[in-house]
Amino acid sequence: MGQNAPHFKIELLPPHREKVETTEILRQTNKSTAALAELKGIAKTIPNKAMLINAIVLQAAKDSSEIENIITI
Repeated sequence: MGQNAPHFKIELLPPHREKVETTEILRQTNKSTAALAELKGIAKTIPNKAMLINAIVLQAAKDSSEIENIITI
C-alpha cells in the first residue's frame, strides 16, 4: 500500500436497511423521541428562550477557545 492509501474502507451511503433498522436502534429511537417531546414541553415554559440559547452558544465558544488555547479579554 502506498503512503496515501486509506487505512479503512468507507462503506457507501446510505447504509443497508438491515444494518440500521435493528431492534436495539428502533427501541433507542422511541426513547429519544419521548425525551425530545418532554424537552419540547419544558421549553415552552421558558419565558425567554433566546437567553438560554445565547448562554449555550457563549459557553461553547468559551470552551472552544479554551481548547484551542486562545486568550480573549
